[in-house]
Amino acid sequence: MKRIILCITLALTLFSFNFSAQGDEESRSKQQIALQHEIVVTATRLETPSKEIASSVTVITKEELEQTKKTTILEALQEIMGLTFVQSGSSGGAASVSLRGANSEHTLLMVDGVELNDPISPSRSFDFAHLSLENVDRIEILRGPQSTLYGSDAMGGVINVITKKGDGKPALSISGWGGTYNTLATLAEISGSTEKIHYAFGFSSFNNKGPSAANVTYEGNSERDSYKNLSLSARLGAKLSDGIEFNLILRGLNTKSDVDNFGGAYGDDPNNTQKNKSLLLKAELRSLWLKNRWEQILSFSLVSNDRRHENLPDTIHPFDSENGWFKSRFLKIDWQHNFYIHETNTLTFGLDHKREQGESEYISMGAWGPFTSIFPLQKAHTTGFYIQDQIRLFSRFFATLGIRLDSHSPFGRQATFRIAPAYFLEKTGTRLKATYGTAFKAPSLYQLYAPGTFWGPIGNEHLKPEKSSGWDIGFEQNFFGSKMLLGFTYFSNTFKDLIQFDFAQGYINLANAQSKGAELFMRVGILEGTNLNASFTQLKATDSDSGALLLRRPNNKFSATLNYTFLQKGNASLSLLHIGKREDIDYSIWPFPQVTLPAYTLVNAAVSFDLTKFFQVFIRFDNIFNEQYEMVKGYGTHGFSVFGGLKFSH
Repeated sequence: MKRIILCITLALTLFSFNFSAQGDEESRSKQQIALQHEIVVTATRLETPSKEIASSVTVITKEELEQTKKTTILEALQEIMGLTFVQSGSSGGAASVSLRGANSEHTLLMVDGVELNDPISPSRSFDFAHLSLENVDRIEILRGPQSTLYGSDAMGGVINVITKKGDGKPALSISGWGGTYNTLATLAEISGSTEKIHYAFGFSSFNNKGPSAANVTYEGNSERDSYKNLSLSARLGAKLSDGIEFNLILRGLNTKSDVDNFGGAYGDDPNNTQKNKSLLLKAELRSLWLKNRWEQILSFSLVSNDRRHENLPDTIHPFDSENGWFKSRFLKIDWQHNFYIHETNTLTFGLDHKREQGESEYISMGAWGPFTSIFPLQKAHTTGFYIQDQIRLFSRFFATLGIRLDSHSPFGRQATFRIAPAYFLEKTGTRLKATYGTAFKAPSLYQLYAPGTFWGPIGNEHLKPEKSSGWDIGFEQNFFGSKMLLGFTYFSNTFKDLIQFDFAQGYINLANAQSKGAELFMRVGILEGTNLNASFTQLKATDSDSGALLLRRPNNKFSATLNYTFLQKGNASLSLLHIGKREDIDYSIWPFPQVTLPAYTLVNAAVSFDLTKFFQVFIRFDNIFNEQYEMVKGYGTHGFSVFGGLKFSH
């Protein structure tokens, strides 16, 4: 009851500030700022106004992250339309994200254009559990097939985390906060620039002792699982001469997670841990030629991952143990050319070469005896050529056309393409848009080369790539002098030759699937300092052969965030997230029955206030109504939580 009163009080406070602001300052109506067209990079690999882009893209800005006091990439993504997220347990538990009903491995995650999907992961997916927000300037979420510009893994879409570029006088920010589950965290950032160089450095640490990863509502799950995260990041740039600039991006991560054996009753394990170390490095040279009409971007990137899993015998499991390590490395060279031929036409083409390698070893002991799985070092490489043309006519018609050809070392060539026209009616503030594209995903190293066992084969060197095609059509409409934006998109995707494991044959191209649905969003900024963002997603993702619903895809999703800036010193944010029913498997009961997870609704809030020019105090409330829910059958989630802290900026 207290939490209900707290939520209602906060909402009334927001609106009371809003009402009083209207009465006290009539001049505000003259100072209202229309909703601006954002600049998007990921959709075209060029800085492009959003009104010229037909692709479905959502941008999360640094200001929005600051208002809601989000701390991780996963938290920032939770409310995005068309996006499904799941996490096995609390902080540090394995987390995945999928777009428009595609599998999680069909989402390509990048930081500043560097691909992070892990080559040693069985399906070459990315674990979203550990990526923090230090030094992050914006996040762009691009939905729909995107292989034309990004190659493999982008069948469902792309998420690009763009870091901060230092600008102006040195700026320092230090934050510290704590709260529920013995949480203690710090964040420090410093950035700036001179005439010749720019720099931005970030550091974050996070420690907590959350609830049991296996849901505490089941018997035998009382141990609290801790999580530690240490992240470092840097972005440096130097102007070497007129028209030539060098950039260097670094990001390091070191985490330790307490995990449990499985979800459900008696899944607890007191000493089951996973450790992760990763390093991202990108070096980039930009140059302008022919009176700035020809831009070249030559980049080299390296991503290294080292994961460790250790589970020694204990009093609860005296005869069981696990020990494993998983190492991978990803290298990429990209040479991009942008030709600014005319104000009506920009031509982009490029060549990229990717090399990946991975190896692992896993040893376990249990009631059924010892088990050993050794994956020797394996490698694969891909070379791709892409070309794209951006057309702008009469400030009304915009179109992007692209094609790509990839050559993959095991399976050969694969071609993809994308068409994306948009038409803008300035008088009515209406934008019509449509896209059609194709994509593919190369088999992972594990799917290709995993050694067989006594029980049968696993890897299959004759696998074909997974393929997808998708289209969407929609509109966006401005109201009240562009102070309100309403958008609607209908989408449909088809997935073919999906790779699945068969106990008799190992990995084979077995399944086909399809997804379709609608996305609706609204952004309102009628009063200065007040804005409302809301979105709704309707989704149906099914197996094309059986008609069965795909697992862990909610049939609907609704989110809304109301934000208000008051007294020129404070900010209050109130958000609601509703996730509909979805199918899952209960792996704690043989023969693994299918279950329907009920819908759930979360209400969160954050309030911050500037005490002085340099100091800000803030507090954040998560799951205010203490909703009991599961994202993955058998695994726990956070209940009502409170976090508070202090921020210094100079």
